[in-house]
Amino acid sequence: MDFAFSEEQEELRETARAFLAERSGSESVRAAMESEHGHDPALWKQLGTELGWTAITIPESHGGLGLGWVELVALLEPMGESLLCSPFFATVALGANALLEAGSEAQQARYLPGIAEGETRATLAVAGPAGRWDAAGVSATWRRDGAGYRLSGEKRFVLDGTSADLLIVAARAEGSAGDEGVSLFAVPAGSDGLVATALPTMDRTRRLAALALHDLVLPADARLGEEGAAAAPLRRILDRAGIALAAEQVGGAQRCLDASVAYAKEREQFGRPIGSFQALKHKCADMMVAVETARSAAYYAGCVADEPGSDELAAVASLAKAWCSEAYFRCAAESIQIHGGVGMTWEYDCHLHFKRARASEAFLGDPSEHRERVARELGL
Repeated sequence: MDFAFSEEQEELRETARAFLAERSGSESVRAAMESEHGHDPALWKQLGTELGWTAITIPESHGGLGLGWVELVALLEPMGESLLCSPFFATVALGANALLEAGSEAQQARYLPGIAEGETRATLAVAGPAGRWDAAGVSATWRRDGAGYRLSGEKRFVLDGTSADLLIVAARAEGSAGDEGVSLFAVPAGSDGLVATALPTMDRTRRLAALALHDLVLPADARLGEEGAAAAPLRRILDRAGIALAAEQVGGAQRCLDASVAYAKEREQFGRPIGSFQALKHKCADMMVAVETARSAAYYAGCVADEPGSDELAAVASLAKAWCSEAYFRCAAESIQIHGGVGMTWEYDCHLHFKRARASEAFLGDPSEHRERVARELGL
């Protein structure tokens, strides 16, 4: 397996880095944080219609670029560096990912072209009030209603749930438990019986919502895949989403390291740059080790995600999510320490990365859950 990016993949990453440096700088991020839905609609339109990034993993037959998870990893890393405020992750890594994994050809033909063009914002709703990110934790229910379905229950921590045009909702058959009876449904925003409410969050660069399903009636063709058989596809969807999040976390950790080194070189104390003090050298060296090992984990996981039917996917996805989560949070925390008191001031981005690191650590399952899963996959 070759872990080096191709020339085209390197060009994609560097193009993204240059574009985001201009369009997703500190001022732009802060403006998006204060907006109604947490992102700039003009920037979102650029990502889809001009750059084609929303089409990256979508097959050419549905208007996409037909690329893979390695290219998505290469793109998400600079997005994490710049703290991009956008429904990109929800739409591509969650919504489109779910449609590609579980949707029928007709459903893909219906929804994917709009996502590829940047016209449709999508997301995935899995966790319930208990906050579990697995099929067994799905608490919302479905029951047959004539030729269609009726959904009831609550969803929490739905990324960009108030601004999405399409929501892929996980629900289970009434009376079922564990992996049994779980199905995925495509639910258009604004459907009768669907109420999306914004949740207060520590990380204002990323918006979360709660969904209330009040006897939500859906037609039979809203169900993705076989009835009650979505547990396995849902695991693969969440595994690939976790890999995408890990790539974003690598970018954020790298930015924390870069900012810390730059500050340590320019800030002087006792007549010399603070970066010359051994204690700070050790901190920066430890941060670099964390970043590079996290990058290796994310890149390897991205390669595995592109291998159809790989039996490694579950283990490497959880490994990448656990390690990259902890690496990002460690680097964000150390960055504040190196910056000193100014690290928590509004003018610096340290506190924004700290909040994003903590929030993304818990999103899609925290490190302890994923380490336990790796142990199970390895038979320990």
